[in-house]
Amino acid sequence: MRPALCLLCLLIGPLAGCAPIGAPQAPSLDATVILRDAAMAIGGADRVLAARTLRLEGTAKAYNLGQDLSPESTGQTFVGDYVRRVDLANSRAVLEHTRTPTFLYFAGQQPQKQVQGVDGTVAFNVGANGVATRAPGAAGIDRQAEFYHHPLTALRAALDPAARLTNARAVGAEWAIDVTMPAGVALTLTVDRATKRPARVTTRAHNPYFGDVTIATSFANYQEVGGLLLPTLLTTKTDRWTTMQVQVGKNAVNVDVGSTTAPAAAAPAPAPGPQNVTVDPRGQGIWVLGGGAEGSVLVEFSDHLLLLETPVDEARTLAVIAKARSIVPGKPLTHAVNLHHHVDHSGGVRAAVSEGLTIIAHRNSDAFLRELVSRPRTIAPDALARAPKSLKLELVNDSRVLNDATADVRLFHIAGSTHSTTGLMAYIPSLKLLIEGDDYFVNPAGIYPFAPALLSEITRRGLAVEQIYTIHAPIVPFTDLVQAASVGSRGGAR
Repeated sequence: MRPALCLLCLLIGPLAGCAPIGAPQAPSLDATVILRDAAMAIGGADRVLAARTLRLEGTAKAYNLGQDLSPESTGQTFVGDYVRRVDLANSRAVLEHTRTPTFLYFAGQQPQKQVQGVDGTVAFNVGANGVATRAPGAAGIDRQAEFYHHPLTALRAALDPAARLTNARAVGAEWAIDVTMPAGVALTLTVDRATKRPARVTTRAHNPYFGDVTIATSFANYQEVGGLLLPTLLTTKTDRWTTMQVQVGKNAVNVDVGSTTAPAAAAPAPAPGPQNVTVDPRGQGIWVLGGGAEGSVLVEFSDHLLLLETPVDEARTLAVIAKARSIVPGKPLTHAVNLHHHVDHSGGVRAAVSEGLTIIAHRNSDAFLRELVSRPRTIAPDALARAPKSLKLELVNDSRVLNDATADVRLFHIAGSTHSTTGLMAYIPSLKLLIEGDDYFVNPAGIYPFAPALLSEITRRGLAVEQIYTIHAPIVPFTDLVQAASVGSRGGAR
């Protein structure tokens, strides 16, 4: 039996948009009602607004985004104690996190203690020596947004009469509303439709390596404290990658959280200094371009130039490219080799593409580099976003020889590496020089977990190496690598 139709439907047909009488009606979505119910579900708006401080104590697992074994790996983590002290009334917070790496790269190193704070738009770090410094770049904006990645801070912000609530909508088994605060910070509050509790807070941010990203923190395992229900499991994702999991052992509200004010030393924002690119000639047509935390190598061929490594970020790589062109102004710089996918080695790839360079990389970096170059950068446009160019990518399987009458460079995949599945090493026979990323470098902890595999790969390929340039450090004798390989991951003096 067909449901009855309203008179308007009978007169002008279904285009009127009428629902049959008796059909279920979609509930009208009201952002204010969703917000009121969410506040009520964790203790009521009065209790939420009356809270002045919050202290979270527990443990955290941080993931090694951008530095793991492969571009999509998630096996490398840092674990340790986690304390977050939050001044709800003044929008300030300090995070104290002891990070102990669980993976081979840092095995044997002492735990790293991080103290990071935010006071309004001022982000600051406190070093092991107790000295506070202003965090560089957009850290203030990012940490200000991160401040609201908790039900208590998000609800307090949304309950502010000056906040703008928009776009109430159903998303599967959840409700979502967009909240824009008077200072301009915007977030999406997602609420579980069954429990009415906050399920997630989402903000947009600029990641120096991945461009525009969505950062979402989800909440689970709510427990009562002081009349409020607060989550004891917080999981943060940057786009599709999980970046942090916090297991809260104790929530405390309206307790003494100590000082969260930005120290006076952190008030001045550090101005970015000029890029220092040093030039170290190593032989006919070979120059090491140093002066930074990571270096590059320029190679002159008969009719073009090649750059080994585009490191760190846009500023560094553009400075290196400019220096390379000034060394040999009569030849075009046409190619750049990416030694592996880790962000400190691929951070300048987009800059190189913006300058028209063809990127040479191992085939395991294919999807990663294509995504890196194509990702949107609307929050903080870079050179490639301002003047888009297509990626020109040449992939290396096992090896590749780049040579002509002037130069000879041989690229090899470091097949046995446990540092990166995308690693390439470059061998220059005329100098008996090997150039590689991180499979060997001088380690203060005295451990060299990747050195044995690197040495084995060099031996397997029959390379007559006398010197090795590790990108992060000066050129050293090949015997240093041999000695490091004998130590391996056991630790101890070389």
